[in-house]
Amino acid sequence: MNPLLSEAIKTRLQAHAPYSKFMVGAAIRDDQGQIYGGCNVENASYGATICAERTAVVRMVGQSGARKITEVVVVTDGASGHTPCGICRQVLTEFSADPKKTLVHIANTQKILKTFTLEDLLPESFKL
Repeated sequence: MNPLLSEAIKTRLQAHAPYSKFMVGAAIRDDQGQIYGGCNVENASYGATICAERTAVVRMVGQSGARKITEVVVVTDGASGHTPCGICRQVLTEFSADPKKTLVHIANTQKILKTFTLEDLLPESFKL
């Protein structure tokens, strides 16, 4: 099995989703080949909730100082999978090695269902 998919599936089981019951796992690969997993962590103050993709980015930066993502997998238990939300698309793009080449795989707990580039998902990202 794809190591990114395996990490996302494993990390999804750690999700804290008492309100939505919607567990999400994500895994990202940096430009050095290291993999970081993340899960969604909900909060009663919904604005304080953090998505799986952003949790993975925070782990990458905090654990290694890496700043460049080359690949992402997002896992939900839905039959058709779910793409990252708008905030996550922007964060992933900011940390992407190249949005035109960074792959985002959408998966369920069994397999990868669809693949996009970050630029496909956020063609006009916010840039300073």
